[in-house]
Amino acid sequence: MIWTPEDVARDQVRRQAAGMTVRQVDQAVDTAVVRVRETRQELRSPMAVRGEFAPDPEELADRWAALLTEWRRVAAHLAASGTGAYDSDLDETGCAWAREREDRRAGALRTHAAWMERRREEQDELRAELWMGAATGRRVRAVAARAGLAPDEVLSQLAERVSVDDDGAVSVAPFIPGRAAGASEER
Repeated sequence: MIWTPEDVARDQVRRQAAGMTVRQVDQAVDTAVVRVRETRQELRSPMAVRGEFAPDPEELADRWAALLTEWRRVAAHLAASGTGAYDSDLDETGCAWAREREDRRAGALRTHAAWMERRREEQDELRAELWMGAATGRRVRAVAARAGLAPDEVLSQLAERVSVDDDGAVSVAPFIPGRAAGASEER
C-alpha cells in the first residue's frame, strides 16, 4: 500500500485547513474527537451492521484517528506560530510531508510505467512450441551442437533474420548461428 491512513489524513487536512481560522480548526479537532469515539464504539459493538458495501470499521477508525492527530498538529502549529489562519506554505512539517508524498507518488508512477512497458514488450514477444519432422529436427540439433547453442536458440536466431518481400516471399540470408559478442549465458 502506497498511502497509509496518516498519509491520507495529512494530505486531506492540509487541503481542508487552508485559510481556516483557529476557531474553525478547533471545531475540526472536536469533530474528529467525536468521530474517533463513535468508530471505536462501533468496533466494540457486537450488533454493528456490516453490509457488503459498508466501509471497513477498523479502516474507518484508523482514518479518523489519523485525522484527529493531524488536526491537533495543525492546531498546535497555529498556536505556536500565532497566526490567525492556517497557511500550508508556512507549515514546514506539512510541506516536508507533502514533498515526501509527491516523491513516493512519482516513484510509484515510474515503477508502474516501467511495468507497463515490460508488459507491452511481453505482448510483442512470441513463445511457440514447435513440432518438426525427425529429419528437420536432427538438422537443427546438429547446427545447434556445432554452434554451442540450444535448438531453440538457433531457431530464434533464424527467425530474427527472416525478411519478407513485397510479394510475401519469406527468405533468410545465410548466417552462422552463434552467441553474440558480449551476450551472457542464460542457460
